[in-house]
Amino acid sequence: MMRLRGWQLARTRLRLRPTRPAWWLRLASRGVAQSPATRGLAIFPRRPQTGVTCRVVACRGCLVLACAVLAAGCGGAGDASRQPRGIGLQTPSSPLVTLRVMVDTGSVDDPAGKNGLNALTALMIGRGGTTALTYEELTTTLYPWAASIGVQYDKEVTTIIGEVHRDHLEPFYEIFRDLIVAPRLDVADFERNRDFLTNAIVATLRGNDDEALGKQTLNALLYDAHPYEATEMGTERGLASITLDDVRAFHRQLYTQDRVLVGVAGGYPDRFLERVERDLAGGLPAGDGAAARRALPPPRALDGIELLLVEKDAIATAISIGFPIDITRADDDFYPLMVANSYFGEHRTFNGRLMNQMRGMRGLNYGDYSYIESFIQDGGSTFPVPNIPRRQQFFSIWIRPVPHHNAAFALRQAVRELALLVEHGLSQEDFEATREYLVNYSKLYVQTASRRLGYAMDSRFFDTGFFIDEIRTRLESLTVTEVNAAIRRHLQADNLGVAIVTRDAEAFRDALLSGEPSTVTYNTEVGEAILAEDEAIRSYPLAINRDRVRVVPAGEMFVEVS
Repeated sequence: MMRLRGWQLARTRLRLRPTRPAWWLRLASRGVAQSPATRGLAIFPRRPQTGVTCRVVACRGCLVLACAVLAAGCGGAGDASRQPRGIGLQTPSSPLVTLRVMVDTGSVDDPAGKNGLNALTALMIGRGGTTALTYEELTTTLYPWAASIGVQYDKEVTTIIGEVHRDHLEPFYEIFRDLIVAPRLDVADFERNRDFLTNAIVATLRGNDDEALGKQTLNALLYDAHPYEATEMGTERGLASITLDDVRAFHRQLYTQDRVLVGVAGGYPDRFLERVERDLAGGLPAGDGAAARRALPPPRALDGIELLLVEKDAIATAISIGFPIDITRADDDFYPLMVANSYFGEHRTFNGRLMNQMRGMRGLNYGDYSYIESFIQDGGSTFPVPNIPRRQQFFSIWIRPVPHHNAAFALRQAVRELALLVEHGLSQEDFEATREYLVNYSKLYVQTASRRLGYAMDSRFFDTGFFIDEIRTRLESLTVTEVNAAIRRHLQADNLGVAIVTRDAEAFRDALLSGEPSTVTYNTEVGEAILAEDEAIRSYPLAINRDRVRVVPAGEMFVEVS
């Protein structure tokens, strides 16, 4: 019944069928969530130490979220400072209830030589049983309720997600709670989930997902010898070395009260959030009261264009380009960069220049996009999944697979487009159009209660106001001068990591190092203006660092970390 929804999300859950309420779209068009005083989507203090609850109420003919801070000690057991800090988005009319429990533990917490321990522990919750129920009994119980329980695990946090009709909330919650505080952690679940992760690396990632392989290869290149280096799933040898006792110890040491953030949304009863907090406070170890996140070293500095080519019998060439940036949602410059990125390469839309130049005008591939933070698409949507926050981020360009004979040309064009963006920035017209688009498009990120809750929890992680409100507020006062200044401060096209998954990788490497112009072949006629620009692209210089070029067989990727 449970299935992986994109291994690169490192998430597994029963399939959800969330609605996309028309009322939210209507409210967005009317300007709801435009005033923190009366209409804020999620009004809560930054880094509150007590719980926060929000309720959808009627106000002057529209719906708004009213929020109140909960008393620190309401119904709690033990030291209130060690209890989970809750976020509630209560909608009494909703038939669904969503629970999200975000734990401050990720792949950065994997012990040396045991990469994958965080993911495996998470799966023992999301794809395991409780003390009272085996995994098979649990899934059989959930099925008639059309309920879901699953997990997603990333570099820094792990999130347990549940959704159920409110008629079944009571028995569902007992299972959900027990999975977190008293997971079964038996041999059968351990072996099944470890095999699942190993196969995800060996058979899926290395075997038949070239695009994801390229992205993970770029991650390994950018974060060499860094806690982010391994995939979220771990490594082949790391998983093989993990024992069931390791999982039990990891759960005991990392799943503690002071590492947990509780979120509840939808039609749940009054004081349910407090109950969840109380249950987790009573069922999880107290921890040390600090829950300090692991210190992260800065990523190494790139030196010119560094190439990591993966040799594989691929039908087309997948390319990912990127470099670390020192900007996250917590920084003021994130928002002008968000506008610049939307103009340059908004995910899976023709709003981006890359998409128009490479696919729209030249038909090189299916799509070309850019990002200023780690991005994972949520299911079949075009929107980013919430609850994968990171303290360190990177800029990246995703060139979807290109026919081998056009791959070098596509690489040159993408790097050239980035250089042009840095040199020229946005025009006033492009800025205004992109800003208006982004303010409205970002409202679609939160069409469901579950996604609204996820973004509220991410905002707590970054110690900011609610992300969607921040976008609107920041962009309203933004100028094109500020956008272009942020581009020059943080983006560049000189020091890049480039990951390439291709057939005959050594020949591709040699062609790039030769400096010879790249060829391009079209299946249809193109205009003279395009052909003229192609001449500049074909010979665009790539400052490749010959000492930082490697070719690695696909079978050797993600066996272990460096």
